Amino acid sequence: MGEKGINMKIIAFLMIGIFLTVGSEGDGADQKWRPELRSGSERAFFYTANKFGIPILRAVLKIENGTPEQGTPLYQVHVSVDSLRYLGLFFRMKNRFTSTIKAETCVPVRYVKIIDQEGLLFEKKNYTQTLTFDRANKKVVVEKKGEEGRQEIAVPAETYDPLSMFARCYLREEFHPGQAIQMSLYDGVKLRQMVFHSKKEKVKSRIYGEVEAVCLESITSFSTFGDKEGIIRIWYTNGRERIPISMELELPVGNVRFELEEVKEN
Repeated sequence: MGEKGINMKIIAFLMIGIFLTVGSEGDGADQKWRPELRSGSERAFFYTANKFGIPILRAVLKIENGTPEQGTPLYQVHVSVDSLRYLGLFFRMKNRFTSTIKAETCVPVRYVKIIDQEGLLFEKKNYTQTLTFDRANKKVVVEKKGEEGRQEIAVPAETYDPLSMFARCYLREEFHPGQAIQMSLYDGVKLRQMVFHSKKEKVKSRIYGEVEAVCLESITSFSTFGDKEGIIRIWYTNGRERIPISMELELPVGNVRFELEEVKEN
């Protein structure tokens, strides 16, 4: 299929990767909490992904108060990923991801993936998948719309979907340069055990200029490349708000980088 086709196949994972983040696995009693979302409020982050300096994707991350279930306050984290129109027949993507989490702990309740993508350089996929997390029984129940039955996947108790991991860090946890942070992640495709290493850097942001940032870096394998290893890097502003300003995936066939362009709060 060629290098461009291979690169396009990893775009969906790239967008999830920008929101992968990690926190300690303790009970959090000594952690400093960030301000909670006001009732009815919403925070939104807007990103553009570039390949060889050319924009190829727009993505939006939103965090909002969810409707309580059985008296438990919830948050919802939404991500939309859309290809740019000028890519035309070569590549079309309109993917949606939603994680419902417990507001107090950021523990995942449900993770819903709506995948809609196709094109000459991309395998056609159109499906809706729901993951229901059962922490007490150390499993995830996987259901696919239009298909009968369900699958139960055994996972460690402290397992998150990609967006609940983002929420735990952004709303709750603290991390510091020099840490090596372990995480267990399940996204409906593969259970991953990852270790992120953190370091402090000065980086240039499109909207903030040069800022002090904490970079989280992890080596991971990718099935698209025959389980060959690549590197994920995520940069957060080094302050109380800890804004996720940039993400990069480094692979032998090239890099793709997401840059934060706008932040809104309603």
